Amino acid sequence: MIRVTRLNGEQFALNPDLIERVEAHPDTVAFLVDGTKYVVKESVDEVLREIREYRAGILATSYEMDRGEYRAPQRDSVTGDSSVVPFPSREER
Repeated sequence: MIRVTRLNGEQFALNPDLIERVEAHPDTVAFLVDGTKYVVKESVDEVLREIREYRAGILATSYEMDRGEYRAPQRDSVTGDSSVVPFPSREER
């Protein structure tokens, strides 16, 4: 998910996989594949940069998991639970 800001200042998360296009009219509008439109404060270039960083992060994490180097961020130090299960190493496959 990427974070974007409505014109009233409220931030929300948007699934970049559902974005069909982003246009400036002069406000930036994100059009989703289901026809939903969101007007956001960020420029088209900023939205595109967020999408690139989001996808690059997925690829980087996948690469770390494949090499056995991935360490999930510690979200809950009390239980230590994580919803992420790393891929088995090549030797374990």
